Amino acid sequence: MQITKTKVKYQIIGMDCANCALTLERSLSQIEGVDQVQVNFSTATLQASGIFDPQTLVGRVQALGYQVSTNQKPGYPHADAQLNQDGFLGFVRFLLSGRQTTIALFSALLLLVSLLFSLFPGIPFASSAQIVLHLAVVLLAGGPIVSKGLRAVWVARQVTIDLLMSIAVLGAILIGETGEAATVIFLFAIGEALESYTAERARRSLRSLLALQPEQATVLRPCVDCAEHAGQEGYLGGPCPFCDMHPVSLSVEQVQMGEIVVVRAGERIPVDGVILNGASTVNQSAVTGESVPVAKAAGEEVFAGTLNGEGALEIEATHLSKDSTISRILRLVEEAQARRAPVERLVDRFAAWYTPAVVLAAAVLAIVPPLVFGAPLLDQPDGTRGWLYRSLALMIVACPCALVISTPVTVVSALTSLARGGILVKGGAFLDILARVRVFAFDKTGTLTVGKPLVRKTFTLECLPDQERCEACDDMLAMASAVESRSEHPLAQAILGETQTRQLNHRYPAAREVLSLVGQGVQGQVNGSQLTVGSHAYSHGTFSEHDLIHKEIELAEADGQTVMLVSQDDIVLGFVGVADRIRSDSAAALQALHLINPHYRIVMLTGDNPTVAEKIASEVGHVDDVRAGLLPEDKLAVIQQLQSQYGLVAMIGDGVNDTPALAAAAVGIAMSNGGNAQAMETADVVLMQENLSHLPEVVRASRRAQGIIWQNIAFSLLVKAVFLLLTLPGLATLWMAVFADMGASLLVTLNGMRMLETKQR
Repeated sequence: MQITKTKVKYQIIGMDCANCALTLERSLSQIEGVDQVQVNFSTATLQASGIFDPQTLVGRVQALGYQVSTNQKPGYPHADAQLNQDGFLGFVRFLLSGRQTTIALFSALLLLVSLLFSLFPGIPFASSAQIVLHLAVVLLAGGPIVSKGLRAVWVARQVTIDLLMSIAVLGAILIGETGEAATVIFLFAIGEALESYTAERARRSLRSLLALQPEQATVLRPCVDCAEHAGQEGYLGGPCPFCDMHPVSLSVEQVQMGEIVVVRAGERIPVDGVILNGASTVNQSAVTGESVPVAKAAGEEVFAGTLNGEGALEIEATHLSKDSTISRILRLVEEAQARRAPVERLVDRFAAWYTPAVVLAAAVLAIVPPLVFGAPLLDQPDGTRGWLYRSLALMIVACPCALVISTPVTVVSALTSLARGGILVKGGAFLDILARVRVFAFDKTGTLTVGKPLVRKTFTLECLPDQERCEACDDMLAMASAVESRSEHPLAQAILGETQTRQLNHRYPAAREVLSLVGQGVQGQVNGSQLTVGSHAYSHGTFSEHDLIHKEIELAEADGQTVMLVSQDDIVLGFVGVADRIRSDSAAALQALHLINPHYRIVMLTGDNPTVAEKIASEVGHVDDVRAGLLPEDKLAVIQQLQSQYGLVAMIGDGVNDTPALAAAAVGIAMSNGGNAQAMETADVVLMQENLSHLPEVVRASRRAQGIIWQNIAFSLLVKAVFLLLTLPGLATLWMAVFADMGASLLVTLNGMRMLETKQR
């Protein structure tokens, strides 16, 4: 078989704890040709790339005791019907949904029967019956655990938690503690099932995102091969010229771009598109996090997964199903969950050598005291625990389950919760960085301001006093629009909008030989002359400028206007002054950041002149530093300088013009306007609303997640330390050790899942 470079993604069935994922990952990375492999317990997914045979990978997974599914839907592949109930009854349904967990549940009945024999010791053969029942519990509940432990040693050459538990149970049986052996293995099996159940609840929150996009769509299509009109006027087949378009229900994956989709009142919109007919209110909370439905009419954009209100809509599909906004969100969330936070990678590396060290420590504890100090190896008649028993308890209590699961469940819960609120964070690493950022650098245009400036003033030397509009200004504006007609820059759009309002857009043909002066303006040939529309700084040093024009420019800039000078050949004709509007939520967002941490430093970056920049900063408020007159490369340099001076810096921009600065910052944050593809690909954090209202929320969430992670790590280590102190003097029993270990794992899992409760405004 020819083996080519490949990349695969599978769902893994049977992972009961985070340590299972580590065992799989380390084992699969040993396969020849595998360049990169990542196993995520939180999403139950395996991704691998390299030059290898996928069947070799699948075979290794199966050899370790797990199953592989090609199902691409995120989450553990249990039927939702088995998990639609929380609490104790939901857990029982979960136990009954799988063969291994059902057997563990049955072993609980055998354990209860054995306890009845303890209540009636006079029954003949009661002691023998108890031992038989205990061994049956060990075989039923412990068989799969022992099998996985031995497979890990044999196939992957790794000492795992399953092996530690197997050794402890076997040791307990050899010293006659069959009751404790049965209790330990039962508690461990149930504990792992409970850990898997709580992790599955976290996965369900991600699957709820997937469920937002309908599977069916109603599309208007022509009647094809119409039997009713066959033969009429020579019609022999194909699209029928006599029938109107009619609705066809089909899979959303079959909808092509340009087709018209009909969405009835109360239905979810199946595709990204533009409304052709109809008006309604649309609940966009699934995509943007907006809590209030938004009025939509013909010509406006809508997103797949959003909920149509009271009106019927006809929508032209603009993206295929696999490229819709909600599909991109899901892909980004899954990719983000696979990116580990630094503390998670640190814990994984720690666990890699910690587990074998525990086996060695337990062996030393069982051998050294009896050999060197003459201490008893086995339990004594007076109840004193022997050092073999204590070493078995040490192996159980030292299992790193709680420590390994402490971080990923918190990160996954936080990422999923934020995504459901319209905030995409592309990995736990960026949550970690956001929690430690001390400087926030904001682009001005389009971020702190609306980014749609309007023309406030036009001026030429021929203007008459107190005259709002004159022919010379109109002519200058029309020439400027001829040069700016193909630009998407907000300042260009302001000129084009004013030209259209004044009905001047057809006075001059579009300029020829147009040259963009990056960050400074644009040039082009208009009616045989070279026309330049440039910034004040560029034009002032390049062209002749009349003193009166210079004076009027200073007045316009003092009023907060951005000035663009219009020059014909080498002479400045006049200028166009435009002004942007501050976003209604900008001041509140910056104030909220200072409330989170008064020591945060807020910096505004802009290519505008210092006068306009200072005026905008004063109107927004809470800005500590203003850097004006910056070209794109200057913004990049400022970010680098801020990071060398203050440490981690977050850059907030529009995701397009600020790409260099966003890439250079420790974390780049972009507003995507509900689904801007470039912003979603460029930034590390994407705010799906076109405003800053979610920025304080994601900062709070990152700080809260970091706090929970360190709470979990500290709690896990504290439990280990306490029970270690109890184990050494022989005060801890085996069942107490496993109860503490699995209890700690469950508690840190539930604590991490508190991030699912993060509320969005």
